[in-house]
Amino acid sequence: MNLDANVSHPDDESLMREIREGSHDAFAVLVNRHSKRFYRIAHRLVFNKDDAEDIAQEAFLRLWHRRELWDPARGAKFTTWFYRVVINLCFDHKRKKRPSDRTENLEPVDVNPGQDAQLDARRKLALLDGFIRELPPRQQLALNLCFYEGLSHHEAAEIVGVKVKALHSLLMRAKTTLRDKANRYLPGGSV
Repeated sequence: MNLDANVSHPDDESLMREIREGSHDAFAVLVNRHSKRFYRIAHRLVFNKDDAEDIAQEAFLRLWHRRELWDPARGAKFTTWFYRVVINLCFDHKRKKRPSDRTENLEPVDVNPGQDAQLDARRKLALLDGFIRELPPRQQLALNLCFYEGLSHHEAAEIVGVKVKALHSLLMRAKTTLRDKANRYLPGGSV
């Protein structure tokens, strides 16, 4: 890698410039740095570990084979651009799969006496995941980016391709739907 010796941790955009020139080392650094992040969002969108791993791997392979698609002149951060790549692959995957193929068994298999509170919490989380799956895709995406990925509303809006005000509207509708379902289906109405 032709990275400056004073820079022990090059930023993503510097790595992408090296990758565009064919640097396998820069690619390995970028994959190691971000594979968990992009696996996480894929899993939150497709709700299947194997499919999420495949999607993250496919996204990085596409990055390597089509590295010229990242254009530093556009001013987008690498992560913002790559979230879009991963999210588009997730949406393509969901369109191809039947609904029954997308779900995992979220119920705990082994129930030990004395773990009722933990079991109850896991059931509530499984229900919440089910409620999130039923949200429209853009609401689901906004919720995942802001709450599970911890992105700012500005970053999430850029990834979703909407203005911040529209993102707030997506989040508000998602929260309202989730709250209504929690009130309807969960004892005490909370998750």
